Amino acid sequence: MPTATSKKAHVDIEIAEFVGQFYADPFNFVRCAYPWRQKGPLETYDGPDIWQADLLKEIGREVRSRKFNGTDAVLPVRTAISSGHGVGKSTLSGWLTNWIMSTRPHSQGTVTANTFPQLASKTWPAIAKWTRMCVTAHWFEVGASKIYNKSFPDSWFVTAQTCRAENSEAFHGQHAARSTSWYLFDEASAIPDEIWAAAEGGLTDGEPMIFCFGNPTRNTGKFHRVVFGSERDRWKQRTIDSRDCRFTNKTLIEEWIADWGEDSDFVRVRVRGIAPRAGDLQFIPNDLVWEAQRRLPQSLPDDPLIAGFDVSGGGAAWNVISFRRGYDARSIPAIRIPGEHTKGSDRSAMVAKLAEIMSDTRPEHRVSMLFVDAAFGAPYVERLKSMGFTNVIEVSFGAPSPDRHCANMRAYMWSKMKTWLEHGAINTSTVLEMDLTGPGCDRNRSDKLVLESKQDMLKRGVASPDEADSLALTFAHHVAPPEATDHADRFRNSMAGSWMG
Repeated sequence: MPTATSKKAHVDIEIAEFVGQFYADPFNFVRCAYPWRQKGPLETYDGPDIWQADLLKEIGREVRSRKFNGTDAVLPVRTAISSGHGVGKSTLSGWLTNWIMSTRPHSQGTVTANTFPQLASKTWPAIAKWTRMCVTAHWFEVGASKIYNKSFPDSWFVTAQTCRAENSEAFHGQHAARSTSWYLFDEASAIPDEIWAAAEGGLTDGEPMIFCFGNPTRNTGKFHRVVFGSERDRWKQRTIDSRDCRFTNKTLIEEWIADWGEDSDFVRVRVRGIAPRAGDLQFIPNDLVWEAQRRLPQSLPDDPLIAGFDVSGGGAAWNVISFRRGYDARSIPAIRIPGEHTKGSDRSAMVAKLAEIMSDTRPEHRVSMLFVDAAFGAPYVERLKSMGFTNVIEVSFGAPSPDRHCANMRAYMWSKMKTWLEHGAINTSTVLEMDLTGPGCDRNRSDKLVLESKQDMLKRGVASPDEADSLALTFAHHVAPPEATDHADRFRNSMAGSWMG
């Protein structure tokens, strides 16, 4: 006759097998591990919001791509979310905590927030609430600052820690070589860099993970760098607009916008989830970019399609190809290819992509001219010309400017782009927005415009503006309408033999 203890053990085995199938699938874990639509706190809810579902699926893809074998360490899963207020970050924190704790025996985690009140009254209570509703709730003891597995309290747990810089020692020494060492930072914009640095030490073995959420209250610091700045290419990051979320207070949001203005720092941070404005030396102001994102694209039938190719030298920088027709730089999305894919001497894949673009004969996609950054792009220009493409021009950012008011070609192209933005239309990509507003500017001794170099931007934690540079390349030289040459040829032919000839 089975005893109560053996029955309980059998049930736990079934639950372990059930949740184990979601090891690399946090989205379906969330769908199946909680009592959605059942009597109780979740009876009026049917699952995650759209943005939460998309993020959970992306995390699952990241886990699967690493193929952790239980022994050999893999790269950390790094996820950063910058958002407005009320989008459901605390709820997501609870889900991720339960997913890791339920599917990874002997995982060890640390949760922190920008202030102790935030941690004690919002982040940790949300995690505790969802843990108590989880199908694996009876496995864990939920305390005021620690949740641990009842059978393995010293090796399978998550703790709450304050983020004071002097408490950085508490973030050291967390390791789970055969499982997952993980960190969750809430309201991460105000968490000191010392805490981030300490957490890095716990991401060196096993299958590590780090999740960082917050309102982007600062345009400096680690959180800004991983979402918008120089470290963004090592992270999977998203910006979430409160207006696009299911459960936010839309009426209050409209009041904020009416009172403060849509591109005010208040609305940028608390609604749109993007960083506050940069300093006074910023070359392209935020409002100019914001208006260009909202404006309808305009172009004339004979406006040439111009492409700009900012070439990566490998590593974190991206290869970006942007397209512009007249005042329209939105209708054809930019193409972004990681620099690591073109690192070294093998350029065949990139050449094939460029040839595909240049061979497109559809009227709306026929490129009249491709301008290529000369720093790393000379081999591509040479190869394309050898393939018969004559509408390719190499552009050196450091070359003399056609305009005596600009110190070099880069300053000239950015100056032309800044003027164009007064009437142009661009996409709503946060990456492009941050790229356009990233560089500072100055005047040299000859009173010529000098744009901040990529190297200087990286020193202050601002990302290389690859997408903006590729758009700027479309302003390198004037390009005649595609039909203009045909008209001229016909006119010359019609005049042959006449007195005008």
